[in-house]
Amino acid sequence: MTPTAAINGVLPVIQTLYTADGTIDGPGIEKELDWILDQHVAGLTTGMVSDLLRLTEGERRQLAEIVTAKARQAGRFSIIGCGAESTHTAVAHARHAQRHGADAVMAIPPLAVALGDDAIFGYYATIAESIDIGLVVQDASGYVGRPLSLDVQVRLFEWFPGRIYFKPEAPPIGRRLSELRNATGGQARAFEGLGGAALLDSFRRGVAGTMPSAQVCWAIQRLWTALAEGQWDTAYSISGLLNCLISLQTTIDGYIAVEKYLLVKQNVIPTTDTRGPLGFDLDDETKSEVDRLFDRLAAAVG
Repeated sequence: MTPTAAINGVLPVIQTLYTADGTIDGPGIEKELDWILDQHVAGLTTGMVSDLLRLTEGERRQLAEIVTAKARQAGRFSIIGCGAESTHTAVAHARHAQRHGADAVMAIPPLAVALGDDAIFGYYATIAESIDIGLVVQDASGYVGRPLSLDVQVRLFEWFPGRIYFKPEAPPIGRRLSELRNATGGQARAFEGLGGAALLDSFRRGVAGTMPSAQVCWAIQRLWTALAEGQWDTAYSISGLLNCLISLQTTIDGYIAVEKYLLVKQNVIPTTDTRGPLGFDLDDETKSEVDRLFDRLAAAVG
């Protein structure tokens, strides 16, 4: 894909895998990426559930290189998470991603400090100025607790025409999407960012795609196709089960635990191992409900 190509469609956020000694499992990740791409999705993304905040700087670069190479080989999009606690580090990750062929980078705001609108704008603007590819502005309110203002988003959209994308996650998702759409004359390109849970409503409000987790990306790709083709009965049947599954994942660690559990279930990855400390325990009763929902979702997709 060229940097000027409009990014759209289903772009799953991948999981980072580890070897027995705790280092990144490059071959295992490549196998995972091959499986994801086989589900006919539009591309690959690294983000918060890729364990980015638990990786060293070198490991983040290693992961970015694996993902961009695999996406480029398959002729698909790649979006690389570059968010960091300092603008300097975020810029370094963004430039590295561009050098290795990413179509865009995605940045959350810094987590450790509360920033006003001007500081937030400066953070994102500096990243955008450092690269020529797209920048996905992730409103990671579930992690930082402070939604990005509409003013900041519109300013970024106007300052960097054609290069800014949005991933709104602050409730109410639908209203915020419409406000951004209306404030930009329908030109802002946004991605649904709740794992597909808000995709039906977001699709009606004009999103360019979705960045869900990877473990049931086959279902979300089918959902996206159904929406694009106006198959609303199919879309609602898939969406209802998907929402039940996502409702069990209330934290980042919860997302990672369920995602890796289902990837192991599908023989995509060998183990659910991740890096601690963890704040979520996938108990046996939750696993049983995940299994039931997975089976029903597979049947609904057909």
